[in-house]
Amino acid sequence: MSKAIRIQAPPPSPPRSPSLSSDPLRPSSTKGSKLCRNMVLDGVCRNEDCVFQHPPKSELPSSASSPVVSPLIPRSTLSVQHAAAPAFVPKGVVTLELPGSAAGSQLTSPTLSAATPAFVIGAGRSPTADHAEVIQGTLNGASEAFTQLSLGAQPFNPSSSSTTQQPLPLPPPDLGVYGDLEPYYPPPPLVRQPLDYHLYTTPLPHITNLHPSQTPIHTFFLSPTLREDLQRRSSALSEVSPVPVPGLPDELHVYHSLAPLEPSQNGPEGKNKRVFGLGTEVWKAICEMDGNAYVLRRVEGFKIQHDGAFAPIEAWRRIRHPNVVSVREAFTTRLFGDHSVIFAYDYHPTSRTLFTEHFTPKPPAIGKNGRLQPQEMHVPEKVIWSYVTQLCNALKAIHSEGLAARMVDPSKILVTGRNRIRINCCGILDVVAYDGGQNLIHHQQEDLQSLGKLILALTNLSLSAIQNLPKALEILSRSYSLEIKNLVLFLLSKPGPKGIDEVLSMLGARVLNELDAAMNYADILESEMTRELENGRLVRLLCKFGFINERPEFDHDPRWSESGDRYILKLFRDMVFHQVDEMNKPVLDLSHVLTCLNKLDSGSDEKVMLMSRDEQSCLVVSYREIKSAVEAAFNDLARGSSV
Repeated sequence: MSKAIRIQAPPPSPPRSPSLSSDPLRPSSTKGSKLCRNMVLDGVCRNEDCVFQHPPKSELPSSASSPVVSPLIPRSTLSVQHAAAPAFVPKGVVTLELPGSAAGSQLTSPTLSAATPAFVIGAGRSPTADHAEVIQGTLNGASEAFTQLSLGAQPFNPSSSSTTQQPLPLPPPDLGVYGDLEPYYPPPPLVRQPLDYHLYTTPLPHITNLHPSQTPIHTFFLSPTLREDLQRRSSALSEVSPVPVPGLPDELHVYHSLAPLEPSQNGPEGKNKRVFGLGTEVWKAICEMDGNAYVLRRVEGFKIQHDGAFAPIEAWRRIRHPNVVSVREAFTTRLFGDHSVIFAYDYHPTSRTLFTEHFTPKPPAIGKNGRLQPQEMHVPEKVIWSYVTQLCNALKAIHSEGLAARMVDPSKILVTGRNRIRINCCGILDVVAYDGGQNLIHHQQEDLQSLGKLILALTNLSLSAIQNLPKALEILSRSYSLEIKNLVLFLLSKPGPKGIDEVLSMLGARVLNELDAAMNYADILESEMTRELENGRLVRLLCKFGFINERPEFDHDPRWSESGDRYILKLFRDMVFHQVDEMNKPVLDLSHVLTCLNKLDSGSDEKVMLMSRDEQSCLVVSYREIKSAVEAAFNDLARGSSV
């Protein structure tokens, strides 16, 4: 039978029995007739107005010489009178000073309401030294017990032998995290686990919120659309002519590996000569100076008549603008059997002209119902404003350098991305029709008129719309706003010279819309880049596995035997790459491989079971332990290779 004192909760309103009135420790109506409890417990009473008896210490019970501060503090013996003491219900904060603690180190308990069960010492039980030993064993964990109490856990009662003790009532859920305990118990320290930042996450919120129509792609790599576009451009850079072109030289100046990009304009399949008045050919070539690809445009049968004809090319080379195809150089050649002028430009792979994009009939496409349907040729107004903003931006940069584009034509404007355009073939007419810059103002006015004609052609989907201006404006008014119509009328009006600054002032907030679109697209590209950000870590991890596993020169080396860390790595390699299904067929699951490698690279505490190939042994290890084994094995190799 246990000798520990049992603590129990009395009824809320215990009846007053006659036996309690005879308690020598309980005061009666007669003042001074009962013994002071402070004298019994502490041997001294500090209350000057106390009405109870204060006998000398020699007449007090022997247990009074050892004061009791707290029920948690062990004592060798307890008096029977202590067990018969009435229930003690604290009215405020109870402060417990632990023995051996630093000064001021206290534990506090919240105020208990009347509904809180009070703990009393059960009568009829004689405490012994065993009780003191039980309490003494729990003093070391007193702080932990009160910490659990502050978190709402069941309070620990070291002197109770019953498993049915009632816990303290928890605060209601609507009182916050700690409820009524908040003023008395400080919040526990927030322990944050290190983030597994190597693991891939979903797209950033500002990306998905700005583009609700775009389905978030929860993959490990780039979106298929962007990846396909980038791979197509990379493939175009390395393309060569499948068959040799007759009459095409192997080398031209510092360029080699010439490949045609479009048919000759003076051939039977070529276009008319309405832009240059001369036949042209376009090739892609590799420069031996830097190894980059460039576009070479040859103007056939033209001989330079003026010594300063190439002077405008030097001015064009200084222009670096996102809406202008940069001019690199110009030179003459007679390798084609005539006098030709070659212009070199930056190469934008997979680009197409504005004429091909909007004025060439497109083949039918498969609709949502699975049937072939003609593609919509209508150009949205938002796209037109985007084109106008980019062209005006380019013309502003060109006119500011004292030049004129003279190439605002659908067949000489490249579409290098989604609604991304650049003016191409700049500087050719400055050389072919060299005038020394005398007609610069006239050429700049022609740029603005050509811009108005281009807008009118896009809104009517016809290059000949300018020939019937009233009807073209009527068609424009049916589908587009009045702002576009006023802009076209301003650009095509004859009286008075116009400047590009006046056109930009008419755009107004349209420029801000284009700026917003550019920033949103930059955010999308940045989000796509984050998906590829940590892929290099996986490559390095795979390289480490390739260096460590299955090294034949270490087969008989006891320091590199397949035991310990190296054996764990071998089993992990089998678990990741050599899984089979129930039919003993190999499982090629890329998501499983990437998930395991990411957890390994981040050193996750998640455990995984590794099984040998003969299924006779298995190991349960964490990814953190596997990562430590990888680093240790690779460091051994690194130290061996450096010796």
